[in-house]
Amino acid sequence: MNAPATRTFEHCKIWVEEGAEVTVVTCAPNFPAGKVFKGYRNRLRQTEWMSGIKVVRVWSYITPNVGFAKRIADYLSFALSAFIAGLTEKPDVIIATSPQFFTTLAGYGLSLAKRRPWIFELRDLWPESIAAVGAMKRGRLVRWLEKLELFLYRKADRIIAVTPAFRANLIERGVAANKIGVVTNGVDKTLFEPSPKDGLLCEQLALNDKFVVGYIGTHGMAHGLEFILRSLSKLNTQDIHFLFIGDGAEKKKLLEIREQFAITNVSFVDSVTKNEVARYLSVLDVALVPLRRSETFKTVIPSKIFEAAAMRKPILLGVDGQAREIIESYGAGLYFEPENQEAFLRQLKRLATDKGLYQELQSGCDDLAAAYDRKALALDMLATISQLRTQ
Repeated sequence: MNAPATRTFEHCKIWVEEGAEVTVVTCAPNFPAGKVFKGYRNRLRQTEWMSGIKVVRVWSYITPNVGFAKRIADYLSFALSAFIAGLTEKPDVIIATSPQFFTTLAGYGLSLAKRRPWIFELRDLWPESIAAVGAMKRGRLVRWLEKLELFLYRKADRIIAVTPAFRANLIERGVAANKIGVVTNGVDKTLFEPSPKDGLLCEQLALNDKFVVGYIGTHGMAHGLEFILRSLSKLNTQDIHFLFIGDGAEKKKLLEIREQFAITNVSFVDSVTKNEVARYLSVLDVALVPLRRSETFKTVIPSKIFEAAAMRKPILLGVDGQAREIIESYGAGLYFEPENQEAFLRQLKRLATDKGLYQELQSGCDDLAAAYDRKALALDMLATISQLRTQ
């Protein structure tokens, strides 16, 4: 249901195809609403097989992604359960993926117990990103967590960062450069490819004859969707329609803002399964990828851009730094300064009215998707794993 799960599943599936034996220790599926999916229970341990991957699901304290204390309880409970479950496995290499980085505590503990090397897969600079959105004040607790973070970086045998900026951040903080690699996010081009708009879906969502801008993903504190909605109250046209698909901590507030400003050209749809994402992407003309304004987010590369590009959907990007560099270098979308209403509306109108520009951006999407093929990236990471196994 989210980018981290997608990355892990698609990587593991490719590794199995290459002959690896892969076990994933995770929890009962419940994201983002904090409710266990139909067909599952939050049990101490349950095992299933998915595309040749052994999936061990363990008990954790499940809660919606709201409230700092409850989320910490969720994270810590999973780390403990994952460590216990891992004791019964016989790995050659252990990979612990963050955020949240309490998962990497379990990976480090298992590496000691099993006397096996471990890889810290760094997908977010946590706790820095939590503090950046105001979910946690920069005080004694953050400083303690940052010390724990650095301890785990130093104890890891290898670190795989998802952006070059993450790698640079760690090197600046004293982590050895020779043990940090980069494997970015990408797209499975067998799942996401150009296709006509889904006519039935357009009819169901009343999108016919509309220029559709869509956001698909978590409606969280980091994503700046409140700014987007408030900006739309200044948009003097009904020809442009916004579609928000997903759930998260901020969704209730977003619905209230839509009612408060009587915004009629916005539709909200609950979360859809990964298998349905391509269908919903098909009805879009533009993929919206915003984040709040923060120096921290300049290091982030949202995975949404790769799936949208693979389906030739130009990207309206409100993320500076690494993501902007990628979009502009391939000519796959337009950038607006995060939380700058004038810039956002200006770029939106350009996309909606300049057909020549739109077609150029579609060509750029083709180039971007080709450069970030998930299979090639997964094989790069497998090479690092294999090298560590033989040392």
